[in-house]
Amino acid sequence: MQMPNLPLSPFALAAMLLAAASAHAQTAPAAGDAKIQTVVISASADASADGLSKDYAGGQIARGGRLGLLGNVDIMDTPFNTLNFTQALIQDQQARSVADVLQNDPSVRVARGFGNYQELYVIRGFPVNSDDLAYNGLYGLLPRQFVASELLERVEVFRGANSFLNGAAPGGGGIGGSINLLPKRASNNPLTQLTVGVESGGQGYFAADIGRRFGPGGNTGIRVNAARRDGDTGIDREHRELNVASVGVDFQARDFRLSADVGYQEHKLKGARPSVTVNTDIALPAAPDAGSNWSQKWTHSNERDTFGTLRGEVDLAKDAVAWAAFGARSGDESNILAAPTVSKTDGSASMYRFDNERHDSVRTGEIGVRAKLRTGSIGHSLSATASVYWQESRNAYAFSSFAGFATNIYSPVDVAAPAADFYKGGVLSDPKLTSKTILSSYAVADTLSLLDDKLLVTVGARNQTIKSNSYDYDTGAGTDHYNQSKVTPVAGIVYKAAKNLSLYANYIEGLQQGPTPSGAGVTNLNELFAPYVSKQKEVGVKYDGGTLGASAALFSTNQPSAYVENNRFGVYGEQRNQGLELTVYGVPMRGLRVLGGLTLLDASQRVTQGAKNQGKDVIGVPDTQLNIGTEWDVPGVHGLNLNARVLYTSAQYADAANKQQLPAWTRLDLGASYATRIADRNVTFRARVDNVADKNYWASAGGYPNAGYLVLGAPRTVVVSASVDF
Repeated sequence: MQMPNLPLSPFALAAMLLAAASAHAQTAPAAGDAKIQTVVISASADASADGLSKDYAGGQIARGGRLGLLGNVDIMDTPFNTLNFTQALIQDQQARSVADVLQNDPSVRVARGFGNYQELYVIRGFPVNSDDLAYNGLYGLLPRQFVASELLERVEVFRGANSFLNGAAPGGGGIGGSINLLPKRASNNPLTQLTVGVESGGQGYFAADIGRRFGPGGNTGIRVNAARRDGDTGIDREHRELNVASVGVDFQARDFRLSADVGYQEHKLKGARPSVTVNTDIALPAAPDAGSNWSQKWTHSNERDTFGTLRGEVDLAKDAVAWAAFGARSGDESNILAAPTVSKTDGSASMYRFDNERHDSVRTGEIGVRAKLRTGSIGHSLSATASVYWQESRNAYAFSSFAGFATNIYSPVDVAAPAADFYKGGVLSDPKLTSKTILSSYAVADTLSLLDDKLLVTVGARNQTIKSNSYDYDTGAGTDHYNQSKVTPVAGIVYKAAKNLSLYANYIEGLQQGPTPSGAGVTNLNELFAPYVSKQKEVGVKYDGGTLGASAALFSTNQPSAYVENNRFGVYGEQRNQGLELTVYGVPMRGLRVLGGLTLLDASQRVTQGAKNQGKDVIGVPDTQLNIGTEWDVPGVHGLNLNARVLYTSAQYADAANKQQLPAWTRLDLGASYATRIADRNVTFRARVDNVADKNYWASAGGYPNAGYLVLGAPRTVVVSASVDF
């Protein structure tokens, strides 16, 4: 595959940084006078010399995480609000996917893709598709519907707009936040761990996690993970099968580091419960029984992905490094779906069949350089990077008659599968190329240290180019072409008012592909619009007490929207999400760990077509999100831990006119773990019950722009497992 041409500008920027680093390095001792350095091995997902950021007290979150081209930054040194979950939390909570991990973040709520089972994450009221997850800093490499937790060392959540840091997200996210997933690496201690478990419905689970280091000083590591889930779930008639395998390799020398990952995931759902669309002229129906299922037996969703990455970092001088990373994914999806549209409050609904075949081919990469130097009393941390993302998608679809067949979400009706021959696009057995996306960018940044490093000022900009081509499903002929560029700036400041107190503020933007004019009678159908620019302003404070940490943030983000006015399509509308985030984590007292917080949101439609819904709430965004999680080491019983988590989500609307309101819901989750030794082996038993009260509730509304479909919360779910170290 031929990579698109990149502008020369990033290489000029890199040359400037290299020259500065070289001049700074000339004051260092000559090579012959330097002492021979010992290579110190520290597990590192991104091939950096510093390795992973250290765990914070309690081990549930990390002290820092990756901030795009800025690299790994401590939470007290960054002018942004982040929360980085560790592998210990993932394992202790028996998380199955990214969504399970993010249930611990008060700024995030989990929804679902439009018409499918794709996990979707709503951060600060803006959707982040699983298409837009980053894997070790690179977009588009992970399965786009569901990502198994067995692949992950950490889940890093960046709250807020982030196009400068990471570049434009291929799925149009990056407005309310981003999620970076880190692969596992071999630690200094040998690991051979087997886990077996069972879940409500009789679903079995097996996983193996093996890690070793080899070579002089353990400079070479390999980490192998494999997992399988198979069986029915707690939802009636729903079956799930998951097969996962990954290999992570790293090599560390004195002056350079390499890492590589290869992964495979196959995820199959049969008879999975779909989302529900409700006609806007009726009241929302009450939530059905949490364990019920209105799916058709002949529906399925199958996904299979193979992916890999290669990353390297080389020391150019004492305080200068260059890096490069590349990745690829090949993904296949095959779906037969049917989702109900409810027409009466008694649950009466209709369904029709939708078949879809999709193949994705993704290539992506980045290069960069980072250097530290001083000009007088001012310190500089300079960064420059260039990145490219390339994706081709092949699609075909087929529908049965839109008249559909009758059912009821309270009393489902099974029917024979209707023929999907009413409306087609392409050939299901041989999909044609339907879209091609190329994202390229280059960026430069400087973090200045002043007042004896008490004041940190970050400034920078990224030039982003978005190219997109669409092709006819049947003929393969080009239908739409988009090629636009935009510069997104950033400005951030951190003032360390005390050793354990940081005040910060930032201005940063989010970037999305501009809209395409459409509609009857529109006079500017062929006009190209520049990328949408969402603007965020934020101020906050962070506290680090050593064992207990906390943060508070006030933010406001304005996102433009488009509609037709006086027969002309244009970017006239605006949505504004503003709010307050409070987060706490750590160990307030010996044997007790806490993780949680409160998010207050005001997401309003500021400017709408004909002022019809002006000032009303945005679909699917609650005013209040509350998470309280605790873990308690039981005194007198060594190795026994009890944990509890409460989630509260206030009412939210399922329609733009704010006539259909989902009730608020509260959920209680309980768990326990017991670590002991049996036959001279470390053994950990874990048990967890989510939705202890077996509450029936609509968990979310929407996730796709202007769509208010409903997702029913999962029933009481019991998971038990045992892990043995060999």
